[in-house]
Amino acid sequence: MASRVVMPKLTDTMEEGVLLAWKKHEGDRVQAGEVIAEIETDKAVMDLEAFAPGVLRKLLVQDGETVQSGKLIAVIAEADEDIASALSDGVTAVPSVGSAPKPAPPAGTAALAQPGRQQGERVLASPRAKALAAERGVELSTLTGTGPGGRIVEDDVAAASAPPSQGLPAGADEPLSQMRKAIARSTVQSKAPVPHFYLTVDIDMEQAERVRDEFKQSRQPHPSITDVLIKAAALALKRHPEINVSFTGEAIRRYAQIDIGVAVGMEDGLITPVIRNCGGKTLAEISGETKQLIERARQKRLSPQEYTGATFAISNLGMFDVDQFIALLMPPQAASIAVGAIRDVPVVSKGSVVAGRRMKVTLSCDHRALDGLMGAQFLKEFKRVLEHPQELLSPVVTP
Repeated sequence: MASRVVMPKLTDTMEEGVLLAWKKHEGDRVQAGEVIAEIETDKAVMDLEAFAPGVLRKLLVQDGETVQSGKLIAVIAEADEDIASALSDGVTAVPSVGSAPKPAPPAGTAALAQPGRQQGERVLASPRAKALAAERGVELSTLTGTGPGGRIVEDDVAAASAPPSQGLPAGADEPLSQMRKAIARSTVQSKAPVPHFYLTVDIDMEQAERVRDEFKQSRQPHPSITDVLIKAAALALKRHPEINVSFTGEAIRRYAQIDIGVAVGMEDGLITPVIRNCGGKTLAEISGETKQLIERARQKRLSPQEYTGATFAISNLGMFDVDQFIALLMPPQAASIAVGAIRDVPVVSKGSVVAGRRMKVTLSCDHRALDGLMGAQFLKEFKRVLEHPQELLSPVVTP
């Protein structure tokens, strides 16, 4: 029986995807579970697998084409099978992928050849780098990778194929990426119908920074400030579970598990990988998991399960010297914190002015699920944990 291959809808926000590259051609035999294409969703680059064995009889879209979710893109069937009914949605087949000539490599590409690479040696490159190289006609074996372990990343390909004049000319329109389209949709859906309110506190971070210094001095992998914030938020949410909720329209859903999303900025937008069950993990466990998720997020290799469903979120712009900002709520969260830079400030203590280390944190709340008092109580506990951070190092006690 013929198998219809459609552009998947992997998240609630995904309305379309880009077919970056077919991995199989018309006439190739494929097995169930075998990768047949690479697609770019609104948040990640993912492999598309065949759901049934057979011959790849028809490819209906070309490399680089944007396709609506649910639309037919290929048909798998046996070689002698009639596929007319499988093609009944009216999509017209396009020429077989690979029949169109590739553009000539840009001048100067060969000058970036990596010394010492043997002929036939496997080239390590990210999926996005491979897709961009195919699009621009860049030979990956000629490039020197700047990623981990010499891996070729998208920026390496972009640099190799960039024209002498960088950037768009004045007045030109830059097409929206899939991620930017998704951000445009989700932020409108969040800001317009959700009644936000905001609460801001100033937190003394001197002791929290001392905790990080102790990790460094002991030569252990040390947590980032964001890791410390995740752990502090998890402890505060355990004591104020009324914040770890979402508004469903007819009810307030309370979550038993604390799943915290961390906003990660990327070239064409942002993504929020989720650290699951933060209330049941130590600071070291949170730190290790966060580093891995952020690295994979920047390579656009997260699965939808790894960046959806956060019950609380943290956005930290302190590393960019931003003192204070507010964050939009992304459902299902009813609360999110926006973190500014840790600043050297004069502080009045016991009648004297002394140097202090302060950080502003703003809590965004969904007023349909939360009230000001609830948000203020949570922030007070969050502030207390960071200013008395011994609990951050305590082992997790399971009930």
